[in-house]
Amino acid sequence: MSKDNIDIQEKCINTIRFLSVDAIQKANSGHPGITMGCAPIAHLLYSKIMKHNPKNPKWINRDRFILSAGHGSMLLYSALHLSGYDVTMDDIKNFRQWGSKTPGHPEVGLTDGVETTTGPLGQGFANAIGMAVAQEFIAEKFNKLDMKVIDHNIYTIVSDGDMMEGISHEAASFAGHHKLGSLVFFYDNNKITIDGSTDITFTDDTQKRFESYGWHVQHVKDVNDLDKLEDAVKNAKSEKSKPSLIITDTHIGFGSPNKQDTPGVHGSPLGEEEIRLTKKNLNWDEEKTFYVPDEVKQYFSEAAAEGKRAEENWNNLFENYSIKYREDAEQLTKIFNAEFDDTWKENLPVFETSSSGIATRAVSGKAINAIAENLPTLIGGSADLDASNNTAIKSSVDFAHGSYEGRKINFGIREHAMGSILNGMALYGGVIPYGGTFLIFSDYMRPAIRLAALCELQTIYVFTHDSIGLGEDGPTHQPIEQLAALRAIPNLTVIRPADANETVAAWKYAVENKKGPTALALTRQKLPIFDRTKYASADGLAKGAYTIKETDGDPDFILIATGSEVYLAIEAAKKLEGEGIKTGVVSFPSWEIFEEQNEDYKEKVLPSNCKARMSVEAGVKQGWEKYIGEKGKSISIETFGASAPYEVLFEKYGLTVENIIEKAKEVLKNSN
Repeated sequence: MSKDNIDIQEKCINTIRFLSVDAIQKANSGHPGITMGCAPIAHLLYSKIMKHNPKNPKWINRDRFILSAGHGSMLLYSALHLSGYDVTMDDIKNFRQWGSKTPGHPEVGLTDGVETTTGPLGQGFANAIGMAVAQEFIAEKFNKLDMKVIDHNIYTIVSDGDMMEGISHEAASFAGHHKLGSLVFFYDNNKITIDGSTDITFTDDTQKRFESYGWHVQHVKDVNDLDKLEDAVKNAKSEKSKPSLIITDTHIGFGSPNKQDTPGVHGSPLGEEEIRLTKKNLNWDEEKTFYVPDEVKQYFSEAAAEGKRAEENWNNLFENYSIKYREDAEQLTKIFNAEFDDTWKENLPVFETSSSGIATRAVSGKAINAIAENLPTLIGGSADLDASNNTAIKSSVDFAHGSYEGRKINFGIREHAMGSILNGMALYGGVIPYGGTFLIFSDYMRPAIRLAALCELQTIYVFTHDSIGLGEDGPTHQPIEQLAALRAIPNLTVIRPADANETVAAWKYAVENKKGPTALALTRQKLPIFDRTKYASADGLAKGAYTIKETDGDPDFILIATGSEVYLAIEAAKKLEGEGIKTGVVSFPSWEIFEEQNEDYKEKVLPSNCKARMSVEAGVKQGWEKYIGEKGKSISIETFGASAPYEVLFEKYGLTVENIIEKAKEVLKNSN
């Protein structure tokens, strides 16, 4: 590399460093250490290596970049600003402030060029792997021998914190097993954590660890050696059958005379005096803040022009592809625009009345397979529980190296990674991903579910074994507080259907719900299928709650129930009416959908002139107070479960027709 070239590269790198340092100082908040240490990686990616067009951040065939160590967000914002994305200097100066496009951690949908929301360590790591899954699936479906329309890489910077988090172990193992060769990860090996040197807690041999997972691993001993760094990327890109990890030795807070290689530079501004000393140490103008040299602007401008040409070349390729493979081109465009016709609804199963019934988990499996016939981008699986969750698309082969067209994903016993991989798939676009496990294990997935809700991703969770009704496995596997915990997450729609036809309606809602993730809570045990000539149509699920059993005139009492308890409520209501108590029953599969309805509808379902209401649900009562009112009562479970047949458990925990009747009469008596 010539001296002139070295000079401009150093200026670009230091521009990234000091834009970041100045923004963090102005905000008096942030993480300068990683931005100073990893600036060479960001510069090389955005100015030379990555295929991207800042004027079209959603170009389908762009390279993706994920900053899994999201606390280093200014590193990303500085690179985006210099590259020409819609991140202005005012945005840089407004770092971490109210209403800014440059929040403390990157947020997808808020800032152009940000591919995913990161910060909770390990999430971006697994998101990138999910993106690679979606990429391989779509590439296998649409690429031709003579035309590769999906052909790019996914780059990620991960920190020692990402490496320590358990999710990275799960996800890395998954990626290596599936030979996801489009992944190129940079490990920011700065050997420092908040509490001190990494060796106080972390002495793994990272290279051997990832090699054992089946990754291609290289080690660049000085991140500032751009030639070796670029050669490592070239080697990684040429390795098509393994994900790649480039271990890059860095210095946290590089260039800071007093704070480099110390924990003090991780999460606190440098301070005015240390910034001055650092600028002097790196031959930067000490008096200037938020400074971008003209030659740096020009350099990144030329890189942006190259990115524009790359997209233009791809557009020409796609135009020829559209001529030769017209139907595929139309479908590819539609799936990335999330445009599906209604043919997937044509085969939705309808279930006849049955007292013996069917488990809602079994119905879910039938719905998945019916939808998959005409929705070719529905793709998913379970965490080693296909036989229990009924998540397999039976017409499909397994997703695996050599059969990336498969829509049946075996996630292995990796619930946390599964959740974040699903998020990455949804972020990539073009697919509707779903994943299954027992409802109790949603706790393992909660960080990923929360981020799916924050990002408003269309991910679908199939949570079976939704109550003490799973029986003999006992309290370790019986969810008690999980429904309430999931309902507490903003933007997450939780649906607990009461019978087979409500379950089909729940799947219909989930496929059409583009506002955020959907969680389906499904039974292990069989549930009766309601006679819909007597009771309201299951289509009422689309409003979240509906009066499934009417009364002759205004009801004296309303029983509110979800899932397996709706049948019990209806049977109890019949007997109460036999005693002269007009009792309506509301099936309430989803609080979130119900809250979207207008006040007139809510009043119709839960009339204020009713004497009293009572909720019945096999879980904690938390939250039901809103719907039962001051004089209402809940039949709930406020302790852990036990090991026994489910019929015994329902009796012992008061989930019986007789107990509902008894408690209903008490509520009515107290309401008078």
